[in-house]
Amino acid sequence: MLSFFGRILRKKETGKQIDPMKKFLIVGLGNIGLKYENTRHNIGFKILDELASEKEVSFETQKLGDVASFKYKGRTFVLLKPSTYMNLSGKAVNYWMQKEKISLENLLVVTDDLNLSFGTLRLKTKGSDGGHNGLKDIQAQLNTTKYNRFRFGISDEFAKGQQVDYVLGEWEEDELQKMPERLKTSAELILSFGTAGVSNTMNSFNGK
Repeated sequence: MLSFFGRILRKKETGKQIDPMKKFLIVGLGNIGLKYENTRHNIGFKILDELASEKEVSFETQKLGDVASFKYKGRTFVLLKPSTYMNLSGKAVNYWMQKEKISLENLLVVTDDLNLSFGTLRLKTKGSDGGHNGLKDIQAQLNTTKYNRFRFGISDEFAKGQQVDYVLGEWEEDELQKMPERLKTSAELILSFGTAGVSNTMNSFNGK
């Protein structure tokens, strides 16, 4: 039996109907402002910017975040960059899930991960927040750890006690050289998530 969200067909202004099961909310985590734009902690924003650029759509500032959307292979992708700062990311996620009537299974959160080497991609369907404040707030707002998250490795090459400075620091030159390919592959992972499903995407992209 379909969930509440699965049974609702939401009409757009055009009068056309969108099956909520074919609609996805992709949330890139980061902090707003030029100060944080090129920091490791903002890789979620960077990946969504790459995907939006590829699909030739622009972000518009709306409630609790910058939002863009596009259609691909019969699916609708809603991209969200929360404007709440990292520690309150869950507020934006919860609001846009309800506004767009998107089910939990169709949510994907894109975040940085200190436990993975630079550029390593890993898609998971559940897990702990791992000390990540953005994930911690999302877990609290949604009251579950069972939501899809796409982790992008930023490595842990920092001295003891320097974690905050490291994640809020900018990329090294060698990382920047590898970044375009990593962003392109990350965009492909997101599209696969919405079209091929989470299991197939994990098999195809995890560890790449």
